[in-house]
Amino acid sequence: MLLKILFGPSGVKLLHTSDWHIGRQFHNVSLLEDQQHVLQQILKIAETETVDAVLIAGDIYDRSVPPALAVKLLDDVLHTLCKDLAIPVLLISGNHDGAERLAFGSRQLQASGLHIIGSIDAEPKPVVLQDQFGEVAFYGIPYLEPNQARQVFGADVSSHDDALQAIVNAITDSEASLTKGTTRRTVVLSHCFIDGGEESESERPLSVGGADRVSQRHFLPFNYTALGHLHAPQYKGAEHIRYSGSILKYSFSEERQKKSVTLVEMNAKGDCEIEKIPLKPLREMRSIEGKLEDILEQGKTDPQAEDYLLIRLQDKAAILDVMGKLRQVYPNVLHLERPGLMTEASSHTASRERLNKGEMNLFEDFYQQVCDEPLSAEQKTLMEKVINAARKGKDLAEVE
Repeated sequence: MLLKILFGPSGVKLLHTSDWHIGRQFHNVSLLEDQQHVLQQILKIAETETVDAVLIAGDIYDRSVPPALAVKLLDDVLHTLCKDLAIPVLLISGNHDGAERLAFGSRQLQASGLHIIGSIDAEPKPVVLQDQFGEVAFYGIPYLEPNQARQVFGADVSSHDDALQAIVNAITDSEASLTKGTTRRTVVLSHCFIDGGEESESERPLSVGGADRVSQRHFLPFNYTALGHLHAPQYKGAEHIRYSGSILKYSFSEERQKKSVTLVEMNAKGDCEIEKIPLKPLREMRSIEGKLEDILEQGKTDPQAEDYLLIRLQDKAAILDVMGKLRQVYPNVLHLERPGLMTEASSHTASRERLNKGEMNLFEDFYQQVCDEPLSAEQKTLMEKVINAARKGKDLAEVE
């Protein structure tokens, strides 16, 4: 489809985003409010920067059958972009999306400026934008399993890299056929895992054993590659082969990542000027480490007390209702770790050697872990009486 849009003197201006994961829950907490907050920022950036197209490189939803509120949020955002701001949107399906559901009505929606690419064709057809310098062809490569690529292209495809090679070959052939020997600027959207990319815990593996990795060399012929799947903003091989990263932190492993969207300005030659525009979350995702008393005191004046938190307690003693105490000052504590109880001398792991110990030795180990001190002679004598009574099925008073 050809869209004749008069761009500014600098050429095409694109806003590259990916991995929205609308509808995601984290430790059973819905992130929909957080997603709405940051998507409003993206709408504002698109308007302020007067972008000519918005690219969404897969994982629009968090699962193939998204909740109704997630669908409504996406509908609102796309309506604002395509209708209110008159900005074309190109999006592809990712491994979290249900490609067929996402692409429902896609042919009819093209007229409104919404281009949804849920599957690949043997003869890929681009979305074409035109400016005073000529045409820019956009190709979408949605997430595709190797067996799906084998069915589409009838080629010997056994890995994700083979599948991508087959798709890129088809795009190259299609582009040569359409341009009839001339050249034009090309942009590709792809949802894949480039070998050597920085991973996060929140990404669902595409396959096991490294078969999901693809080479960045496939994307070298294109003027810009808008990648999705990896959640850390990064580029691989060349600066124009780039992951924008997810719009929010979706695991505590992403704590140090700075989330952003990528603004791309492409000139007449296809050279790209790239800028990362930061996104500010409604709540940060971070970790705090220390003793309970210190953390509770800190929480009383912490201006970011509403953040999503992982707490690592250094206390070695058992504490009653730890989460209840923490949530009095940090209401969004989502995960608690107790490394203080996991010292080398007192691991919680029940080894064969420990299981072969008698009841008395097991209780001594337990008491040492909880109280960080050994049983006294008096306590040990009392515990031996309790164990003897339990063995005989009698009350303690009956054996004294």
